[in-house]
Amino acid sequence: QVGQAAYSASKGGIVGMTLPIARDLAPLGIRVVTIAPGLFSTPLLAGLPEKVRRFLGQQVPFPSRLGDPSEFAHLVQALAENPMINGEVVRLDGALRMQP
Repeated sequence: QVGQAAYSASKGGIVGMTLPIARDLAPLGIRVVTIAPGLFSTPLLAGLPEKVRRFLGQQVPFPSRLGDPSEFAHLVQALAENPMINGEVVRLDGALRMQP
C-alpha cells in the first residue's frame, strides 16, 4: 500500500530470513516456518465499526470475510504435525493483496 514502505521492508526481511535460519537451525532439529496472515477477526479489528469490518472482509477474494482465529490455529497445528515443512513462508490470507 502507498505509505507502507517500512512495513513492507520489515515483512520482506522476515520472509528473506526464513530459509537461511531454517538451514542454520537444522542441525539442532529445529524447523522454521513463517505464517503471513491476512485480515483476521481479532480484538484489534473488533474495535472498528461493523461497516469497516464488513468492507475489509469483502476485500478478501475467497472466502470474502475476515479470517477466524481458529483457522490460524488449525494451520499452526498442521504445520507442527508435518515434519517436512521447513524453511517455508505460508500465506494465510484468502488471496488478499491490498490495493495501493
